[in-house]
Amino acid sequence: MSSRQAALEFAHKSMEDFLEDLILFLKIPSISMLAEHDPDIRMAAEWLASQIEKFRFNDVAVISTDGHPIVYGSYDKAGKNAPTILVYGHYDVQPVDPIDEWDSDPFMPQIRNGNLYARGASDMKGQIVAHLKAVESYLDSSDLPVNIKYLIEGEEEIGSPSLENFMKQHEDLLQCDFCLNADSGILGVDTPSLTYALRGIAYFEINLFGPRSDLHSGTFGGPVINPANVIAQVIAAMKDESGRVMLPGFYDDVVELSTVERENLAQLPQTEEWWKEQSRTNALGGETGYSATERATSRPTLDVNGLFSGYIGKGSKTVLPARAMAKISMRLVPNQDPEKIHQSLEIFLNEHIPAGITWELSDLSMALPGSIDLDSTMAKSAVRALESVWGKSVLYKREGGTVPVVGLIKEILGVDSLMLGFGLPDDNLHAPNEKFHVKNFHRGIQSYIHFMNNFAN
Repeated sequence: MSSRQAALEFAHKSMEDFLEDLILFLKIPSISMLAEHDPDIRMAAEWLASQIEKFRFNDVAVISTDGHPIVYGSYDKAGKNAPTILVYGHYDVQPVDPIDEWDSDPFMPQIRNGNLYARGASDMKGQIVAHLKAVESYLDSSDLPVNIKYLIEGEEEIGSPSLENFMKQHEDLLQCDFCLNADSGILGVDTPSLTYALRGIAYFEINLFGPRSDLHSGTFGGPVINPANVIAQVIAAMKDESGRVMLPGFYDDVVELSTVERENLAQLPQTEEWWKEQSRTNALGGETGYSATERATSRPTLDVNGLFSGYIGKGSKTVLPARAMAKISMRLVPNQDPEKIHQSLEIFLNEHIPAGITWELSDLSMALPGSIDLDSTMAKSAVRALESVWGKSVLYKREGGTVPVVGLIKEILGVDSLMLGFGLPDDNLHAPNEKFHVKNFHRGIQSYIHFMNNFAN
């Protein structure tokens, strides 16, 4: 019997035990946002470390940071010639409010209709435990075919403030061939899929300043330049009628979708009607010449996230505001650089803001986009693993959102990240009644077993 088959059989006979371990983990209310749960954060980190210690790993540690601790573990018994995979995850969870909208206690897991309901079930304790149990299944009868390093943080839900410094300080410790990011999902219970690209982000706050204080619009309206009018004009000029962003050089580094990619995206079950239903609107817009799925996942965007100026209370107040503010985010596709986008926005503002108005531009958030080559060994290994478990062809998708750690890992460690997780679109992440499909928890374990074997060979 091959080591892979032995691991799969062990996983099959251990399904109930594996599920019980996940339930124990889910009972720990490791909410990173609330200081009163700091002891629970420590408990969750130590629970993970105790699991990894059972695997005969070389080094297992709960490492302190300026915030919540990071769990690290390494296994090198596969040898120097075997690949090394850095497995990223997070053990912290979101708060549970509004608690009265939960059908059961968020930290007393319940199984209903084939789903395990609990805070963190899908995001992402279920994913972490699935990988741990794949490793355990292999190690029951043989060594792992690959070397493994675990990097599991406790601050993802609050923006990972300690992660960048930790990675820079421990760069040698984290050297690997690529990162497996389990914080991901598939399109449906019976629809295996692989995410091969993520959008990055460049998020800015623009402040415009006119007169030294608010003025009476009857007395001063006309000769005094109104910052609110100016910011409206500037924002309007940022896009043309076809939905294209008008910042200079904005599209210079954009890699256009290939014919094959467009065909793959067209096969996804995300039709125009699906996007209308999901967004609860009766009409769609955006850049002409692209489908809704392409606009949402594969094209760069520019959106206003917030506006403030003048009087916004009840009734009327005839005021000419002294200041106007806008928050603008741009989702970026592979090859676009947030720093270059910043420079482009500065040039645009210089050209469009008139004399008499001073302005400030602040960076609020920046993260690189990410992508993997579908012809790479890791992508092919993942596809074969998913097809082995589900028994059907894999769909290829891109995500419109941003996973900042993917850009950090690329920037600091110089390696790509494979998004391989098993959450579902309706798992209620960050919302009441979060869930994880039990069948896909077990399928996830099997997939990780197949993946490690495929990649090693």
